[in-house]
Amino acid sequence: MYTHRVYYISIISIYTVSSLTYSLLYKHRSQPQWSVLTHSGPVGGGCPAHGAVSRLQARRHFGVSRCLTAKAPPARKPRERVEIPGLERITYAERMHYVPGLAKPVFPDWERDYKDPRYYWSPPVHEMPLYKEKPCYVFNQRTSVLEGVRQALWLTKTKLISGLPPHLISVAENPANQIPDQDERVQNAIKHARFWDTTEERPRKEKYSNTLLINLIHLCATLQSSHPAIGRRILAEKYSLAATWKRGEDLFQIRGQNSLLHNCMDPLPAVSGSQEVADTADHVLETFYPVSPTIDLQKVHVYKEEVNSTGFRADYPYPHAHTLYFLEGADARCKLHPEPFRANMLMFTFGNALARAHKLYGPQRVLDSPVTVQAVGTNGRIFQFLVFQLNTTDLSGDDGIKNQVWLDEDVELYDFAKVRPLIKKKQVKVPAGLAGYKPETFKKFLALYLHGAV
Repeated sequence: MYTHRVYYISIISIYTVSSLTYSLLYKHRSQPQWSVLTHSGPVGGGCPAHGAVSRLQARRHFGVSRCLTAKAPPARKPRERVEIPGLERITYAERMHYVPGLAKPVFPDWERDYKDPRYYWSPPVHEMPLYKEKPCYVFNQRTSVLEGVRQALWLTKTKLISGLPPHLISVAENPANQIPDQDERVQNAIKHARFWDTTEERPRKEKYSNTLLINLIHLCATLQSSHPAIGRRILAEKYSLAATWKRGEDLFQIRGQNSLLHNCMDPLPAVSGSQEVADTADHVLETFYPVSPTIDLQKVHVYKEEVNSTGFRADYPYPHAHTLYFLEGADARCKLHPEPFRANMLMFTFGNALARAHKLYGPQRVLDSPVTVQAVGTNGRIFQFLVFQLNTTDLSGDDGIKNQVWLDEDVELYDFAKVRPLIKKKQVKVPAGLAGYKPETFKKFLALYLHGAV
């Protein structure tokens, strides 16, 4: 008799557990598997095994913290104030303290009788004096265009020529234009930037790239005794550039600052002759349809039209831009990839040339004497060399004379600069110190520096 009772109780317990498991599975049948996992029990129900006491258990959410799984409370709707004509709301404004049963007073905004920039409230955009219905597309130093150099070529109506002009490179090949012990001094400049100019284990990239650029410029300036025209130059930084032009039916502007500018008293000579400039009319600009040419440019409605400023006063003794120097990691809040970085170099070189052309020739379309500006970009090891020649300011259409740019990209100055040797499988793959120095890269740097001084 006792055996039969135990058997019946076991049957009832199994039936109860099975019913409870089935009900929980049926309850959670529409939920995803990962949202109902519990600390114990089968997937889908969290049912306690062997008839244990059921209790609520926390669900596991993979990939996010628990604080992010909570549902945000809905935003409170502001109470609608009903104004009844002819009735005056009784408030506690005269009593100057809260009184239950009386309405909250509404006071007018207090306006100061003096200007305080800390509490300035700008008017709506459409009420600003410079507001215009037609948008303007702005390129600044943090713009990262999708199509890179191709997009910059279309925006500036420019023909791309790979490599630097041969007659510029030949300037640095002449022994009379070279620095005494040139290769040794350049390698010492690299070692100073990568190894010696720091109290840490190794300098940061932002630091050694800037140090190396300044060292190379200073090294080139030692030729002033044999090339007096170098003394008619000056370095400037944190200048503000502004240039405006029309491309098709759209209005474009370049605004912002680049890291370093080499100014000179005399303009750079034209790189290509008049016949080569005339031949650019047959060049067909590359398009990137269906991508819009204005992609990634800032669209603004508050702007000044016909803004062209080199960033310096009219009586500045060094009015002509010679070379722009760019550092790839100069802005910690905006790091550009190599392709947008080269597009940034091209756009700001074009902007400096365009602003100078408007100062010299005014509204003249085809320039009698082209404006030439150079640019050098680096990340501390790889260099980008660019020479831009502005032939025309008529950029509205795709036909006619085009501008020209010579671009030599991704030129390595050295292979490795290791504080410690790179060892793999007990073999030294890269020794400590400077390895793989390439003197041809510095010759290109020196050629651009001496352009206009030889």
